[in-house]
Amino acid sequence: MNHLGSRTLETDRLVIRAFVPEDAAPMFRNWASDAEVTKFLTWPTHSSEEVSVAVVSSWVEKNGDPTNYQWAIVWKETMEPIGSISVVHWNEDICEAEVGYCIGRAWWHRGVVTECFSEVIRFLFLEVGVNRIKARHDVNNPHSGMVMKKCGLRHEGIQRQADRNNQGICDMSVYAILRGDYTAEQENRSSR
Repeated sequence: MNHLGSRTLETDRLVIRAFVPEDAAPMFRNWASDAEVTKFLTWPTHSSEEVSVAVVSSWVEKNGDPTNYQWAIVWKETMEPIGSISVVHWNEDICEAEVGYCIGRAWWHRGVVTECFSEVIRFLFLEVGVNRIKARHDVNNPHSGMVMKKCGLRHEGIQRQADRNNQGICDMSVYAILRGDYTAEQENRSSR
């Protein structure tokens, strides 16, 4: 793999970039303080902006690490962060990246995460050289699985009581896409 770190990526509506210290206030305001957003996540709802400051500071410290992929999802219309997406786990032996994401409730059901995750998938496959991208969600959060499907990931199964989030121990639905699947789909699209 060719680790490149949190390079800035761009889509029609989004800038996907490394976090900076100034992102703490919008992080708190736009998603981290909302218990509905964090309901199925593995980290607790932020109780104050100071919590967001500490989290963002820990991410900013890792910005120079080429194996760190922690991005702010920035809405171009306001140039303010509205969520985050990151590689939450690496399996270097099989060149696998597990990706996690969250976004503020005001941007739900607008295709924002699909747009963002699709660009991250492109980057990880074509620039970093990952072979497999995996994502997972609590079975009680099917909207997350819909994003994974729209991005080309295939459902691989349910692992019973295999994770813990803010709801407690949960069954986890696992999805993945291989670089070969991705490149074949891109070739199909270009030949149409």
